[in-house]
Amino acid sequence: VQLVESGGGLVQAGGSLTLSCAASGSTFSINAMAWYRRAPGNERVLVAVITTNGGNTDYANSVKDRFTISRDNAKNTINLQMNSLKPEDTAVYYCYADAGVGARRASYWGQGTQVTVSS
Repeated sequence: VQLVESGGGLVQAGGSLTLSCAASGSTFSINAMAWYRRAPGNERVLVAVITTNGGNTDYANSVKDRFTISRDNAKNTINLQMNSLKPEDTAVYYCYADAGVGARRASYWGQGTQVTVSS
């Protein structure tokens, strides 16, 4: 599975951005996809996750009610709509996929896209 993110950039506080992640390769094996982020000096943390079957979602408390993760299974794409952005949302955002079952289960990462929120 290969993941390619797009949509990062610079935005003022209170603004919005939408990130997209396109999956290719063995997309039929994807169980769930997610967005993680890593702010300078911090570890990479989960932002939002969505399952392939059922579309169940979950969010970090820090982004609930501001961010929305969605999926388009036909296009093998997920999006992250980010509203009311804050300077503390500044980070490199990574797309993640959990794919396969049993011994073939593996994690996949995109290259990351920078989001910078100015105050």
